[in-house]
Amino acid sequence: MSADGKSPDKISDKMNDKRSQATTSATTSIMPAYHSSFNEDPDIRQVGNMAVLPIKTKVRGPAQIADQEQPDIIDETLDLFRANSLFRNFEIKGPADRTLIVLILYVSDCLAKIGSARTPPTQIEASKQLNTLSVDSFPIPGDANFVLNAHYAAPGSRIIVSDYLRQYLIQVRQELAARLVAILYADGTGKPSKWWMSFQKRRFMNRSLGA
Repeated sequence: MSADGKSPDKISDKMNDKRSQATTSATTSIMPAYHSSFNEDPDIRQVGNMAVLPIKTKVRGPAQIADQEQPDIIDETLDLFRANSLFRNFEIKGPADRTLIVLILYVSDCLAKIGSARTPPTQIEASKQLNTLSVDSFPIPGDANFVLNAHYAAPGSRIIVSDYLRQYLIQVRQELAARLVAILYADGTGKPSKWWMSFQKRRFMNRSLGA
């Protein structure tokens, strides 16, 4: 029995528990962010060093149509958004990671747009707001105000290439916004999911597209 009347075994157990909690916390803090599975695609198309991937969509644009039965980069973005938005550091391992970064940051912009309203918008209102946001002017790699130029190559000197990338991103942003709204209002309450909206101030890599 120790001087304070507690069993040494119990004290030892508590110390071991604390060590275990500290180890778990340390492991969590160094857990790497998730990368795009499309980095492994041998036939990946690129503009600059950013992947231009097929998507499942009915929105008109230059993107190739993806297999309807398989996840696309938009599915991956929505799946990884909440986990990756907690990270300030991210090691880019391939061209699809650059696409993933841009789309995750765009989801943050969408949530911030919805969250800025005085009253929570209805699903129809949110769809209109985000569709407008999707086509609003925004910077692309190579533009002076694109915040990640240190990690992205410019599309090239030809205007047609830059325009192709911009039109591709507009199409992807529109499709991403539509799927995001469907998720936010999936519970049928008419209000955006509190769980998703709790991430509106999280900034992946501590960056914002400024859309």
